[in-house]
Amino acid sequence: MTHQGLIAGWLNRKPAGTAPGPRGKLGQAMIVTKGAGTEAGKERSGTLRVVLYSHDSQGLGHTRRNLALAHALTRDFRNAGRKVSGVLVTGVAAATRFEVPEGWDWVVVPGIAKGPDGYEPRHLAVRRKKVLKLRSSVIAAVLRDFRPHLVVVDRHPFGVDHELADGLERLRRKRPSCRVVLGLREVLDQPAAARREWEALDLEQVRRSFDEFWVYGDPAIHDPVRTGEIPGGLAHLVRHTGYLSLGRPVRRRTGAAGVPFVVTMAGGGSDGLNVTLTAARAALPPGFEHLIITGPQMPKEDRAQVETAAGPGTHVVGSVRDALAEIQSASAVVAMGGYNTVCEIMSTTTPALIVPRVHPRREQLIRARGLAGHQLLDFCHPDEFTPRALSTWWREVAGQDVPRTGVNLDGLATTYDFATELLSRPADTAREDTGWARHAAV
Repeated sequence: MTHQGLIAGWLNRKPAGTAPGPRGKLGQAMIVTKGAGTEAGKERSGTLRVVLYSHDSQGLGHTRRNLALAHALTRDFRNAGRKVSGVLVTGVAAATRFEVPEGWDWVVVPGIAKGPDGYEPRHLAVRRKKVLKLRSSVIAAVLRDFRPHLVVVDRHPFGVDHELADGLERLRRKRPSCRVVLGLREVLDQPAAARREWEALDLEQVRRSFDEFWVYGDPAIHDPVRTGEIPGGLAHLVRHTGYLSLGRPVRRRTGAAGVPFVVTMAGGGSDGLNVTLTAARAALPPGFEHLIITGPQMPKEDRAQVETAAGPGTHVVGSVRDALAEIQSASAVVAMGGYNTVCEIMSTTTPALIVPRVHPRREQLIRARGLAGHQLLDFCHPDEFTPRALSTWWREVAGQDVPRTGVNLDGLATTYDFATELLSRPADTAREDTGWARHAAV
């Protein structure tokens, strides 16, 4: 196969509209805002209390998505004159290194990981049943005692083994005015795999438990209702926000400014060896340095391989202060196809090559192909990703600007609009069927 066949899209990229503003300017309006204490008795005009939950068995993607929501909701409600205080529930202790808006705090439940027989404790020397009971008890206490007005559950309706079910049921009974949202990335998985997940749930319980589903994507790029990843019987709950790209807070770079560089990143890093090792072996364009971010969850022995393979001008680090700041400043970025990384890339004009994970889920592959098909980034299957192919891509694109138009990247702003509308609805109309049949999967 020719090199042109290896990397889709970058040789024949179509021109598109007006480019976004200059790289590096996007962070100027991204303000980390203050939260507040509670103001008893003022449910509608007082401090808005929010709980954002993610189960987090692998990587940081779920938590990072919720963290972006926390910053956006806090900023936009404050600008509208209402303060926000919230709790981010996560299963990854490393998440607490990320900065939260003032008025927010973390609750870290005992970690879990996928094992050969299902989920198992990540660290605790207890049985699986015990760690799930601990997680469920902590989550239920947060929902009971923090008394939120809005709850957003990321990806899995009832968490791991229904750890959320009892807490949500009690919340619905004791606080019927609280609004509960299921937040879904735009690609769940192959339709058959997604269907199996839904079939394992009681869909009537899902309907009772959630007011809306917020799908964090643009249906013109990928519509999980149309593909069958979301059942037609739940389609009346779906609202598409657009990608959660524009409006993410940006901090300063970890490295020094002034030297042209390319960056390779592998998300959390647990399965990023192929991408980072191949990139470490690739020849750099003349005059460029290379920053490889392995991710905090890459095994030590894998990172050692990457460090050994890295040549002059290549710097290997486990994590950085802010990945978005590195992407904005880079001349090109190579990354896996996780949702948050792709959203951050699309908020910039930096050329991007996505080398997606293809096992056990096809989510990243589906996302990369869809976005490459709209000329928003380039894509290479991991089986065809070689040092030589990467070196050629770098020489072709490094330093160019890629306009990313014709796609809805305003999902963070839209979530504020959706939250405002949802919170203003009377309790008995919040979950009415608004005509789901017209949205049903085909």
